[in-house]
Amino acid sequence: MSRWALAWRLARRGLDWRFRGLRLLIVCLVLGTAALSAIGTLTGGIGRELAARGQSMLGGDLELTLAGRAAAADELAAMRGMGAVSQGVRLQAMAQRIGARRAESADEAVPVELKAVDARWPLYGAFTVEGGRKVGAPQGMTAWIDPGVGDRLGVKAGDRLKIGQAELVIGGVIAGEPDRLSEGFALGPTVIVSEEALAASGLVQVGSMARWKYRLRLPAKADPAALAGAFKARFASSGFQVKTRDKASPGLDRFVERMGQFLVLVALAALGIAGIGIAGGVSSYLEARRASIATLKILGADAGDIVRIYLLQIAAAASAAIALGLALGVGITPLLARALEGLLPIPPGFTVDLGALAIAGAYGLLIALTFAAPPLLDARRVPAMALLRARVAPLGGRWPKNFWKVPLWVLPVGLGLSGIAALAVLTSPQPWLAAGFLGGAAAVFALLALIGRSLSWVAARLPRPKRPLLRMALGNLHRPGAQTSALVVALGFALAAFVLLAAVQTSIDANIAKRVPERAPDYFVLDVPKGAGTETFKALVATTAPRAAVRIVPSLRGTVIAFGPDGAMTDVATLKAIPEDSWLLRGDRGLTYAADIPQGNVLTAGRWWPQDYTGEPLVSVDEDQAKAIGLKVGDKLRISLLGTEREARVASLRRIDWSSFGFNYALVFSPNALEDAPHTYAATITLAVPEKRQAVRRAILAGLVRALPESSVIEVGPVLGQARNLLGQVGTAIFAAASVAVLAGLAVLAGAIAAARAARQYDSVILRVLGASRGQLLALLAAEYALLSTVLALVALALGGGTAWLVIVELFEFDWAPDWGRVFAVLGGGVALVLVLAVAGSLSVLRTRPAEALRAL
Repeated sequence: MSRWALAWRLARRGLDWRFRGLRLLIVCLVLGTAALSAIGTLTGGIGRELAARGQSMLGGDLELTLAGRAAAADELAAMRGMGAVSQGVRLQAMAQRIGARRAESADEAVPVELKAVDARWPLYGAFTVEGGRKVGAPQGMTAWIDPGVGDRLGVKAGDRLKIGQAELVIGGVIAGEPDRLSEGFALGPTVIVSEEALAASGLVQVGSMARWKYRLRLPAKADPAALAGAFKARFASSGFQVKTRDKASPGLDRFVERMGQFLVLVALAALGIAGIGIAGGVSSYLEARRASIATLKILGADAGDIVRIYLLQIAAAASAAIALGLALGVGITPLLARALEGLLPIPPGFTVDLGALAIAGAYGLLIALTFAAPPLLDARRVPAMALLRARVAPLGGRWPKNFWKVPLWVLPVGLGLSGIAALAVLTSPQPWLAAGFLGGAAAVFALLALIGRSLSWVAARLPRPKRPLLRMALGNLHRPGAQTSALVVALGFALAAFVLLAAVQTSIDANIAKRVPERAPDYFVLDVPKGAGTETFKALVATTAPRAAVRIVPSLRGTVIAFGPDGAMTDVATLKAIPEDSWLLRGDRGLTYAADIPQGNVLTAGRWWPQDYTGEPLVSVDEDQAKAIGLKVGDKLRISLLGTEREARVASLRRIDWSSFGFNYALVFSPNALEDAPHTYAATITLAVPEKRQAVRRAILAGLVRALPESSVIEVGPVLGQARNLLGQVGTAIFAAASVAVLAGLAVLAGAIAAARAARQYDSVILRVLGASRGQLLALLAAEYALLSTVLALVALALGGGTAWLVIVELFEFDWAPDWGRVFAVLGGGVALVLVLAVAGSLSVLRTRPAEALRAL
């Protein structure tokens, strides 16, 4: 019989189906692999859904978008030369109910997102209305409405609406809109009308804030990316924004990629914490079998036989745990999908991603073998006599004679950690991010391990307290076989995660609660006509809400097509990839002009132009966007505006307070640069507190739709509510992933308590023989863990609070405003949970009878 066959025969005899002694290893691996497999399966399913539904999400194989104008004849001819074209227009509008109000709670007018489509829409996918009926584009003066429009206005199919100058009949309520996800964030419920109805509304004027979208159905063998590149090169100065079916929603693609990467890294951190539990669990398992190991050595088994036997047992338990974790991950994926429903395109039902499962399984196996190696290889070098005396002379805490030699486990552990790092980096869409995260996690682990060692060292050198219980509790932190280092690493990470989550959540809540009600306008009004229109608008607001604050600015939309030093400008169309943070170059952007520095902006470089400036056209740029594209004061910027090119020299850079929720333009031009272009005005209305009543809001909306039917309104409250819901869904996913790390830390705590149980049982018996009561032993145990928890709480507060500060201030650029009461409450709850687990896990030790334990020595 071969060595491995014999080892498996002996290993199988030592295992049972309940895996007694290896349950901690199983729990840790199940938690980590379940999280990784669920996240991998979910993100893989979303990726496949995005790829499969690319045509229907985009509404075509290729989409070309223009802001402020329709395509010229030659541009439209070029599109038709590539394939079938479906034309549509998107703009904000006001929908007004015609007829008597059905309910007192119904509004007379409501802001909507108007979507005009031609007869070919949709080129791909199916458009459905309530009842599951498939329909096509609306005909004539028919309109399809979002359920929100019906709820706000109290209307249903067959009722009439007025949008602009057009009177429409409601044909049905929208149930499924195939290209909704590619449209981006909605600023109001949707109303879909025909081109004929849009023309009758009179809403589209020169300078209107409207977008024309052209969807193309290409021949089967056509390359959308190549055709898009050729079209942009031909019409480089026209300001077209291009999307292909492979990137139907680039923002959504980036979000899914980053979110998936973040969640995978969090789950990997949890699996790393679980690795500590695995090491502790294997140590406890081998400690419980020290007599068997000693017997095998006495009967002739060599060190290799010992490693093979217990390696096979550990591998069998790890395989079962990984299989269970993978199955659990696949099983909970539908629950995660339900939590993110509406936010992401998620395939229905159960999905299985073999690649994601293979990666999660590889992580689990590498973690199990890597962290099991040190205790397993340490057991092979200990003589049989030392194993038999391990109860009174623990194996840990003794230096080998040749302590300067590298331990046997360094090589396998190093190879295992290298494999984990390589797998994380190679499977990550952002390798540098993965490498940085792993490096940071390793640094935190090393720091916590150092704190654990230092705590033991300091505890051994502190003056001995006079109180016996406190003296013994302090001694338990540095005695041979103490689990101090493992507890500090696991609990420090888990409690820091508690602090991080509490501090981030309360800071974001505080920023929203404090800033939005005080500083956000109640309404944004678009397409206010120049001249008499602005005076009419001001008079209307003054009549309906006399104490409201009104701000009006010129409003245009254009596209940056070139930037850089004079004579060496970079054409955006020639860039192979737009820099990650330079959203200014991604499609059309809002433009304005002003004689004075905008409210809430601070100059950081250059100078502002005089009020009566008439020289070379100038522009002021947001400093963050200037940094992202390498733009400096004195450089030039070229934009496409309504099909014409305009250039301006960069006169200054500004720091913008984006949290003000007001008019914040990345590009502000001198008046002489843009004021001659056809445009409208945009305005904000900020109501005084006594005017925030529903009656005042209804009066404003009704007055605007009557006096300025061509203008449109965006209600800030519902938009912020929609944003909060989306952020809440994202927060749920983040919290669920971070909770795995916390659970892994608690599992490690349970393992450390179990690992110390044998030594504590011996100590407890000796103390009982010397006259100690159970109450005194319980007080000793509580004092030891209270002392350790106090130190860990301070460490977690520093680590978790510092990381939360980086997230809030540096990443989100919010004010640092945590609710320390809630943070300390969460931290206190974590510490209390530690004490409860410690006492509950040691009650069996306190119930041990001295005579029974002494006979077992």
